[in-house]
Amino acid sequence: MNTPYPDHQPLADELVASLKSRFGMRFSQGESIRVQHGRDESAHPPALPDGVFFAETTDEVAEVAGLCHRYRVPMIPYGVGSSVEGHVLAIHGGITISLAGMNRILATHGDDLDASVEAGVTRLQLNAALKGSGLFFPIDPGADASLGGMAATRASGTNAVRYGTMRDNVLGMTVVLADGRIIKTGGRARKSSAGYDLTRLLIGSEGTLGIITELTVKLQPLPEATAAAVCAFPDVESAVNTVIQTIQLGVPVARSELLDALTLSAVNRHSGTALKELPTLFFEFHGSPAAVREQAQIVQEIATSLGGEDFAWATRGEDRSRLWQARHNAYFACLQLRPGCRAFPTDVCVPISRLAECIRRTTEDIAQVALPIALFGHVGDGNFHLVVLVDPASAEDLREAKWINERLVERALAMSGSCTGEHGVGIGKTRFMVREHGDGAVDVMRALKAALDPRQLLNPGKILPADDAPPAAANGQVAR
Repeated sequence: MNTPYPDHQPLADELVASLKSRFGMRFSQGESIRVQHGRDESAHPPALPDGVFFAETTDEVAEVAGLCHRYRVPMIPYGVGSSVEGHVLAIHGGITISLAGMNRILATHGDDLDASVEAGVTRLQLNAALKGSGLFFPIDPGADASLGGMAATRASGTNAVRYGTMRDNVLGMTVVLADGRIIKTGGRARKSSAGYDLTRLLIGSEGTLGIITELTVKLQPLPEATAAAVCAFPDVESAVNTVIQTIQLGVPVARSELLDALTLSAVNRHSGTALKELPTLFFEFHGSPAAVREQAQIVQEIATSLGGEDFAWATRGEDRSRLWQARHNAYFACLQLRPGCRAFPTDVCVPISRLAECIRRTTEDIAQVALPIALFGHVGDGNFHLVVLVDPASAEDLREAKWINERLVERALAMSGSCTGEHGVGIGKTRFMVREHGDGAVDVMRALKAALDPRQLLNPGKILPADDAPPAAANGQVAR
């Protein structure tokens, strides 16, 4: 479980002594703690940090960042470890800064529809605190991710088709820079034209430009009425065309999720559901009772015209919760299709008009390999996922998984899409950055990184292609 890059050096004794003296047991070099923070949900091999610091305040993060800057030690921000592209792996060693203990809800402003929280607050924690207020936080990536991590990866999820992504729902942040300086970006105003939009710059930067410690997010009123529906289709293309027509007609559907037949079979076994094991759409509609009925009727007519059958409703809260919990558990359900193996997950996003073609051609590729591959996603905004189940010890499995991933991404890019709709880049998709953005744009990203983190200490090796400069000096050398 050693870090896979040869530039790694152990922490300087003086730095370790300083951290232990100042923070006691909240700085740990224990093997089990390092293992826990040296892996995520991806198929990438673990890469352990040299130590883990458990932060409780922004000032503490700044203090540790200043020490790491002085000793030229990499810093890796860590939320709950639910990422799937190796974002939290300490591939150059260094210190992981866990923000899980920074989980205080600082303020809620019901009249202004916003809340200020520390980065370790999770989406379920925030929504539990909002219970009874008539408000909720809509971004729902499935996992109970931390809001800081969701901002860092520009997360979205099942509600994005109506409520947008983290990019659209963060008003401002407190951020610690590589040298320990603390800055505030944005604010609570709903719009501003004052200067550079640093909030948007840092959202999606995956901890490579700064460490998010606090953020202010938008809240939404709970809808007056909510209804969910499930509809099975004879093939994936018919299901996708139903979604395309729904979006093109302007129906404000809140959720529109596709699960293929293999995913449905896994979900049924894992969640105890009895859904038809066919390509299936999960819908949810928000609004007034009359608006919900109208939306649902339109979508049902579209689905029926394209071969959809058994349009089943769930209007009671407990039935909707069970349905969506089954959908959120789809990733973990798919892991049981091949016990003992690991998931090689990937995602892309394409313009909605190209979605049916992209999925159809992807399913043709899937038929050419022997691996079990589940397909599901947030098709209402053109984003879908593959979960490829591999034996990490099998070179052939990994070869086939990489082939599928490469084909999928190249196809999405050829359709003016993106190599990732919500997983982020991490270390898994750095090689696609130039193909998606071009050399010029990647050079600008490098310049931004060099301006904010000239010593390449903030989550090094992530986002930018592999020839990005490693940390500027060995961990034991003090900067003068």
